[in-house]
Amino acid sequence: MIEIRAWYGRYASLIKLIQLSIFVYCFIFSLELMGTSLKMFGRGFAQTLIQMTANPFVGLFIGILATSIIQSSSSTTSLVVGMVGGGVLEIGSAIPIIMGANVGTSITNTLASLPQVNRSSEFARSFSAAVVHDFFNLLAVLILFPIQMMTNFLGVSAAFMGRHFQDMGGLKFLSPVKALTHPLVDLMRESIGIHPSILLIISLFLLLFSLKKMVDSLKALVATRAEVWFDRYLFSTASRALLVGLLLTAIVQSSSITTSLVVPMAGAGILTLEQIFPYTLGSNMGTTITAILAALVTGNLAAITVAFSHLLFNICGIIFWWPLRFIPIHMARRFAEFAVRNKVIPFAYIAIVFFIIPFIGFYFLR
Repeated sequence: MIEIRAWYGRYASLIKLIQLSIFVYCFIFSLELMGTSLKMFGRGFAQTLIQMTANPFVGLFIGILATSIIQSSSSTTSLVVGMVGGGVLEIGSAIPIIMGANVGTSITNTLASLPQVNRSSEFARSFSAAVVHDFFNLLAVLILFPIQMMTNFLGVSAAFMGRHFQDMGGLKFLSPVKALTHPLVDLMRESIGIHPSILLIISLFLLLFSLKKMVDSLKALVATRAEVWFDRYLFSTASRALLVGLLLTAIVQSSSITTSLVVPMAGAGILTLEQIFPYTLGSNMGTTITAILAALVTGNLAAITVAFSHLLFNICGIIFWWPLRFIPIHMARRFAEFAVRNKVIPFAYIAIVFFIIPFIGFYFLR
């Protein structure tokens, strides 16, 4: 028994790291399973919404609502790129949808913070880390959407880039997350059949379980100086955190996953809001890679233009709000304080911002 304890003490950090890796996989798998179940519910509905675009405001609300339903901006933007390439959508109608998709994708990391709602200090940190992504996207739309309506600067700039990259078709790479999780997701979908509600329940259970275990494992690793490793290497500077977010999301091909991963790290006290903010900006740029690759494969200039407009929108948002980053950071921190005092607020916020306002806007402006 003494020898076993000595062995465990010697390799405790490695064991905890392996445990964390297992729970991270379960967490990512639960997100993928949730996205699959929601797409079974709503992908057709999302496509119908996109085809009903009548004006830029309707397009913006459709982008938010459609992406909130299927929880994947990559899916929404790839769908939009395909429809533009097929002549179903005009470029001018597609760009507002892309902007809305940028807002809608942040629902996943906000949902990922909710399981900690009964642990006030952890929830304050994790919820602020989640909504700082939301607030940046909303503030970027607030500034850039009116400018886009008046000048079409995204369309003009993206078309210029598109003409230079049009002949680079055939670029593809495999997401390791999809390679690791999709076989199991596909197996469960085939086994359960046409019952997305069962898949959704399973995904929610796994999400709650894996998130709790991730936080516990992260807390244990903090005691073994993992926090120093994050500070010293991955998030030591804002530019490095941004680059980590960009590269990781480009590889994973899902900003929903990469931004959700740092939420429990914030809850465990490993990362601060100031470190997470540039990481989310990098994730926003990284998620554009999927649609860009999809567009380049088609070789269609209109589709490529729309894909690059998504990248340019995020770059312009960063250029404008980075010098004023204290605004979204302060908003997120203050809003988390209100959410801790009244636990109804985070649930109402998700319902109102991601579903009720977009639906009302779509209904009355279409």
